[in-house]
Amino acid sequence: MPELLDQIRAIVGEKNILSGDQLSGRSAGYWRGGDLQALALVRPATTEEVSRILVLCNEASQSVVAVGGATGLAEAHQTDETEIALSLERMTAIEPVDIGSRTITVEAGAILQNVQEAAAEENLMFGLDLGARASCTIGGTIATNAGGNRVIRYGMMRDLTLGVEAVLADGTIVSSMSGFLKNNTGYDIRQMFVGAEGTLGVITKAVLRLHEAPSSMGTALLCIPSWDALLKVLRKLDRAMGGGLVAFEALWRDFYEFNTSEHAEADKPLETETDYYVILETFEFGDDPDSSRLEDLLGTLIEDELVIDGLITKSEDERRRIWDIRESFEAETKLYDGSMSYDISLPQSDMENYTNRLKQAIAIRWPDGIVYTYGHVGDGNLHYSIVNIDWNAHEAVDGVVYELLKDYGGSISAEHGIGLEKKQWLGISRSEAEMNIMRGIKKTLDPKGILNPGKLFDMND
Repeated sequence: MPELLDQIRAIVGEKNILSGDQLSGRSAGYWRGGDLQALALVRPATTEEVSRILVLCNEASQSVVAVGGATGLAEAHQTDETEIALSLERMTAIEPVDIGSRTITVEAGAILQNVQEAAAEENLMFGLDLGARASCTIGGTIATNAGGNRVIRYGMMRDLTLGVEAVLADGTIVSSMSGFLKNNTGYDIRQMFVGAEGTLGVITKAVLRLHEAPSSMGTALLCIPSWDALLKVLRKLDRAMGGGLVAFEALWRDFYEFNTSEHAEADKPLETETDYYVILETFEFGDDPDSSRLEDLLGTLIEDELVIDGLITKSEDERRRIWDIRESFEAETKLYDGSMSYDISLPQSDMENYTNRLKQAIAIRWPDGIVYTYGHVGDGNLHYSIVNIDWNAHEAVDGVVYELLKDYGGSISAEHGIGLEKKQWLGISRSEAEMNIMRGIKKTLDPKGILNPGKLFDMND
């Protein structure tokens, strides 16, 4: 497609379109590894440039895949040698915080951590937080409806996105950037692009909701003897903190031991052996925060025998070391050639039973396989890392994980999206009527199917 690439080059400039050997060293993704495979990598600087590029690509029926920080786990950003990778890495502007409305307007290429820091400068907080904060982009988090560690307090990215500017396949710029919390004027156009994984339009800008920053923060690690006790601790803390419980992350014993072993970066802060460990975080608000509340609650939980040991961090360094147990994958990367990662939702009351059944099913078919379990139990989301199984068995392992999930009415993807990784299993979580509506929307907004083709679902399925 030399003529098309020349036309795009005239829009973005010579140095902002890379192809062939120029792609060497450009990563295909944090988890995927290897060099980017694409017809070309194009780096527009404005929404108008994105629009002009898509006009040309639509006329030529050229596939385009929007690329953010490439930290996703579902291969929604994957490209091949026939596709144009459209990177918004030059579109990183962050406008001054609107303190009155508690919003911030950013371009889609802005890095999550930079947005968090911009909000913090005004004593406000952007509620989304996840391990890839230093790499993932706002456009990517919107396109995948990212969740992360604070969903029980601030919701998913869908709840934090008040406005979106996007470019459709034919180059039409759709601006739904009012930024109002309440705008009851028909269909919510912005929400069509949230979680659509770049299949309906290229997100170029967004208005994000901010919240008041907490006056103080408490982080604790708890040792909990049973699943029943864990759920009781969650309810008691949520009630006692009056909305101040921000994170509640459960670590199964095998995950905790492995991620604090000699192979890991994280230390073992508690030697107490138990079935479950929980990392929790609380926020206090107001001029006179009660810094002793969490300590008092922990004492009560120990007296009630719901918690058998615990610690509360005393510094930011201690807090970071606790979270490293949850967020670091150093040991996994060091010991195993690859990890099969899963991200599901199901009722909290079923999590222990499902996990036990999954481990049994894996052990029967792959006796050497190991299932590490952890996740955002506070919002009904578990993660699994399944290792020590030949990668060629990946699809078979998928079948075990997802087919078993049918018994619980669960979701095959809580927050990572569908991409290529899970699209053959989408029917487990979506009805045929829902799938037909999705296909109809896709056909209306992208009739030639040029935007991220083959992701989420195939149009002819």
